[in-house]
Amino acid sequence: MRIKGKLVTLRAIERCDLPRLNEWANDPEIQGMLGGWHFPTSLHDQEVWYAALSCQSLNQRFAVEDPDGNLIGTASLVSIDWKNRNAFHGLLIGDTTARRKGYGVDVVMALMRYAFDELGLYRLDTDIIEYNENSLRLHIDKCGWQKEGSLAGWYYRNGKRWSKIIVGITSEHYRLMMLTKPYW
Repeated sequence: MRIKGKLVTLRAIERCDLPRLNEWANDPEIQGMLGGWHFPTSLHDQEVWYAALSCQSLNQRFAVEDPDGNLIGTASLVSIDWKNRNAFHGLLIGDTTARRKGYGVDVVMALMRYAFDELGLYRLDTDIIEYNENSLRLHIDKCGWQKEGSLAGWYYRNGKRWSKIIVGITSEHYRLMMLTKPYW
């Protein structure tokens, strides 16, 4: 199965994607924009990570392809909570030549449609390091997510503390947004 946006396609991550994913996992510029702690990653580590992926998991990760079928990033719905109908969303456009072309918006819109209309989830959230203005603008200004709070000093980068900005959207807000500013 593939999840289609207007521009991108989300599909299962395949073994042939691992060298590119490993390149992005070791890019300090990319990793500096993401939460969590990142150690240098070997191709073997990528293979171990890949071997643990399963469509039966509560953590679903997708490869993102551009209209020509090129791998340009990854997206995820993780920590899926079926009882409460929530999940955490992640996005990475690792291919720097694919940025600022509307692909990020399309990924988020496609994942919202899939999460809310296909999986029946009620809420998605994510957290963003406060200096990642592009991701904040993408989620809040372009995709209709709401800033829900922040955790002061959560991240430590380059000798300085940065806040974690928490953003989220409910299926109700998504549906209202589709009525007032339809994307599909």
